Amino acid sequence: MIAAMATDAPAQRPPEASGATLPAGSRPSADVGLSPLSPDAGLSPLSPEDEAHNRSRRGVSSWALYDLANTIFSFNIVSYLAPLWVLAIYERLGRGQGEGNLVWGLAIALSMLLNAIVSPVMGAVSDRAGVRKPFLLFFTALCIVPTALGGILGDATGFGFLGLYFWWGLAILAVANFGYQAALIYYDAMLPEVSAPETRGRVSGIGVGLGYVGTIVGALVVRVFGFHDGKPTEFGFVLTAVLFAVLALPVFVVIRERRGRTAHALTKIDLRGSWSQIARTARHASEFPGLLRFLVARLLYTDPINTVIQFMAVFATAAVGYSEADAQTVLILVTVVAIVMSFVWGFVVDRIGPKRTLSTVLGLWVLSLVLAAATLDRTLFLLVGALAGAALGGTWVSDRVFMLRLSPPELVGEFFGLYGLSGKFSAVTGPVIWGLTLFWLEPSMGRDAYRIAVLAQLALMVAGFLVLQGVTEPPSRAAIRETAKA
Repeated sequence: MIAAMATDAPAQRPPEASGATLPAGSRPSADVGLSPLSPDAGLSPLSPEDEAHNRSRRGVSSWALYDLANTIFSFNIVSYLAPLWVLAIYERLGRGQGEGNLVWGLAIALSMLLNAIVSPVMGAVSDRAGVRKPFLLFFTALCIVPTALGGILGDATGFGFLGLYFWWGLAILAVANFGYQAALIYYDAMLPEVSAPETRGRVSGIGVGLGYVGTIVGALVVRVFGFHDGKPTEFGFVLTAVLFAVLALPVFVVIRERRGRTAHALTKIDLRGSWSQIARTARHASEFPGLLRFLVARLLYTDPINTVIQFMAVFATAAVGYSEADAQTVLILVTVVAIVMSFVWGFVVDRIGPKRTLSTVLGLWVLSLVLAAATLDRTLFLLVGALAGAALGGTWVSDRVFMLRLSPPELVGEFFGLYGLSGKFSAVTGPVIWGLTLFWLEPSMGRDAYRIAVLAQLALMVAGFLVLQGVTEPPSRAAIRETAKA
């Protein structure tokens, strides 16, 4: 199956599939940073039957199930099991929560930094190769296998696994996170293959909504089979890996890609040329109105979002005062809000556009962070969580559609590399800022140090919101058609 997928290629959408267009008088091969080997060279078009198949209920469902699968990993491992495991070790050693937060933040930051360095190349290589699925398969496996190896860590609360075992555990979890983040480049770039421009918001919303269903499914499976005496165990890592593998399989089996270049042609792709391509694209970013400013805004507003994802269980237990089991229950209830609102936001995007939707979503984030910093009350935390859950679903629904609106269709893969790059660099700085704040302040301030850490994230969110307001949203496909008719 892997060999077969290596010879396939995705359907490149025609120019009208996106609101972004090439500047007047420009030529893709010379003016926008493409190498002589353009994404369309030597590729046969996808048949109408295959295109209809990809956009059918079966095709959309298979694509969206991957969102369900990888969100199980994000919640169970990145947000819950791994950070609690690290903090438990440091508390057992008497080293304090601040140092534990910093160590986990640095582990995540290093994996994200490596991902940020290579993601532009991976996106450009994908465009040149004309394929998505082989890359998606490789990095999905790179996430699943190390996650399963997490089963050797011992009790997820850290007992009996100190010294080299602890550092080995951190290393394989960092590799798993690297694979998870890298796979998102190719998964997001497949959205045009399973949706028409006028349904893109709804399809994106379905994926995000099913992702949060996956959060609940994964959390409940770990709660039933991966807990002992009220605490999570190492079996939760294995369960998460199995769920990810099973639920990710349909996207590789069902989605069809057009036949493209041979394996021999792929070996000629020059990585240095890919970096040159990215450099040229960056230099010419001003030719794509609003793109560069949007990526800067994304760098700022995804910083606190990534930090919330990675430290939500820590905040609930260490700052608010929930037990591990109660914190998981609260997070599951919060996820229900995210599920409902993800579907709602999908329709909102199609109705009012991605920019207005994203601005509204970021406003909700600001409100939730203000309330989180104002008080650590257990009851109020439910409201904070509900607001954050609603905003979390809306962020991914709207901002990847906005990115597609801003990007020319022939450079979707490459520009999603830049899109991922902005989020990945924020995922480097966010956890480090959080960890350093608590490392310096937690020993003297106790749980109030978490309020200061939240305020630092709030400042970045406000900055991202303000930068976004300067981005002009390109017209939709329908608007372009109406203008052409007039």
